[in-house]
Amino acid sequence: MKKVFYIMDWGIFGLRSYNYILLLLHIVTDNDYSSQSLLDIVWLLAALIIPNLFWFPQLRTNKEWFILLELLLGGSYYIKSFMQADQLGSVDYLIPSLTIGYLLTRKTAWTLPVLLLLPFASMLFGEVTWDLALGSSSDNLLFSLIGIWVNFIARAYHEKNKLAKEIDEQNKLLTIYTAEIERMTLLEERNRMSKEMHDTLGHSFISLIMSLDAAIALLDKNPNQAKEKLIRIRELTEHNLDEMRDIVHKMGEEENISLVNHAEKLVSNFREYTGTVIRLTLTGTERIVHFDARQSIIRLIQESFTNALKHGKATEIELNIRFSPSTLQVSIRNNGKPLGKIEYGFGLTTMKNRIEMLGGTLSISDLAVAGAEVRCEIPLQGDTLYATN
Repeated sequence: MKKVFYIMDWGIFGLRSYNYILLLLHIVTDNDYSSQSLLDIVWLLAALIIPNLFWFPQLRTNKEWFILLELLLGGSYYIKSFMQADQLGSVDYLIPSLTIGYLLTRKTAWTLPVLLLLPFASMLFGEVTWDLALGSSSDNLLFSLIGIWVNFIARAYHEKNKLAKEIDEQNKLLTIYTAEIERMTLLEERNRMSKEMHDTLGHSFISLIMSLDAAIALLDKNPNQAKEKLIRIRELTEHNLDEMRDIVHKMGEEENISLVNHAEKLVSNFREYTGTVIRLTLTGTERIVHFDARQSIIRLIQESFTNALKHGKATEIELNIRFSPSTLQVSIRNNGKPLGKIEYGFGLTTMKNRIEMLGGTLSISDLAVAGAEVRCEIPLQGDTLYATN
């Protein structure tokens, strides 16, 4: 990001140095080595070197002292040269004016009127016409404004790159957050299922093992009683199998019923971690939603939230879930930047494919005033969500 400033600084520094070096060469190549020529050489060397003690690209940045010394040394030489009749029309202060404008700060804003008055100061001591002073003054102001504009462009580019870096860091945080939420969700479901299986089926299998041990002990002593025990063990096994199926079925029902609860949890976490204002609206009576369909809807909401912050810079998001007799409708609106031309990257393509696999539709559009909206509609059949994989 700092490369732009470095290039601009060295460019302006080089132009200013080139300007003074040309003036020095003009005096040196003149065969008249008078005391005035030697004084001019010393004067120009001072104007070239002394201000650089306070501003030098990447080393010294005291712009206020640089501008003050530039006006005192370079500006005074310009006035002296401007007053000489043989140099009228050939003397300018354009490159130093450009440099002053480039380095201008609020503390040195007073230098702009000074640049305007420098040519008029020559009228007090020399044969300088009003028109010539006015033209030179306008040129100085113009070049100082060009310097201000160049500095503005460099600073704007710097701020743009700085903002892009901050956005990239935020995107990385959002990606990490999304992955962490998904990992925590999967881990929570895995732990819940393992606890449910352990608490419910563990006792049944222990009973089976103990009953089998008892039947084995009775095989030699009382075969008929052992047979009866084995029959009861078989009945117990069938009962345990039915119980396991019932547990799995209930787990599936629990997963299906928790669409709104999961959405509320996702909204709460996203609001807490990002500080985004999120409003959740539920319309109609919640219906049973199969696990694969519920996961697709949750991923759609999660991806829409992430995109609203990452690409739209949204500060407010509105999530609407509507259950009608025949469809489930989900709408995610945000107040971020308009989308313009929509390009289906990996994330949008994945969302679209997931919804279409459920027999639904997905649309993404800009809102009338500001922001964007993601809408999906999935068909319902009977009491459950119709979905085919």
